[in-house]
Amino acid sequence: MKKKMSPLAKAYITLVLAFLQLPILVLIAYSFNESKSRGVWTGFTFDWYAKMLQDSAIMSALGTTLVCGLLAALISTIIGTAAAIGLNSMKRKAYNLTLTVAYIPMLNAEIVMGISLMMLYTLLDIELGFFTLLLSHITFCLPYVVLSVMPKVRQFDYSRYEAALDLGATPSYALRKIVIPDLMPGIISGFLLALTLSIDDFIISFFTTGNGVNNLSTVIYTMAKRGVSPKLNALSAIVYVVIMILLICINVIPKKDDNRNKKRVAERN
Repeated sequence: MKKKMSPLAKAYITLVLAFLQLPILVLIAYSFNESKSRGVWTGFTFDWYAKMLQDSAIMSALGTTLVCGLLAALISTIIGTAAAIGLNSMKRKAYNLTLTVAYIPMLNAEIVMGISLMMLYTLLDIELGFFTLLLSHITFCLPYVVLSVMPKVRQFDYSRYEAALDLGATPSYALRKIVIPDLMPGIISGFLLALTLSIDDFIISFFTTGNGVNNLSTVIYTMAKRGVSPKLNALSAIVYVVIMILLICINVIPKKDDNRNKKRVAERN
């Protein structure tokens, strides 16, 4: 049975959530303020959202962010899923060593990773731009995908895969029809997590992008130097809502999958 939370624990969690979310909610509220001033409310308006959509720098950055995020999430999901399947078949020592190395980008400080990637591109004489930005995002998203897919790989019953091979299926066909569908909840979670991280990243993007290529985080940083415009409030509100939706999906999908598995086990019994 689940233990009920005490009133003190509930109050503590409420205070923590309020401390984290209230400043963002205030920012969202002021994105609808007719005045530029953050201290005076003069009326409700959608003008700042319209002006944000008319800002070429913001729209260009939004396009770069979405394209880079989707590509980085897709590529890191493909590589991460293959890596998780390969890691599971390794011997214990090789598995632990490879997994430790794979998790270094996730455990390392972002500023260290950003500077090291910038130095690597400079050493290899690679011009900083969209390609280096995309490559950097794939690098730091990859461990999170492996972390999301690995539990599903460990739960997978490989006797089904072997049975399919015994019945004449090719390895690629068995992988597509048996392995991938079972791993799909972890794959989707890894994709959404990678997409969220790519959209949210600033430090690594700042060091690995070149002139004329900016994502939303670098544009917001540049514009904030001249003073926080209500257009940034509107942009931040949209980014916040999108990321919240993605995070909810990340948490809901595995729970639904667990509930389905429990129902299947109950029906079999």
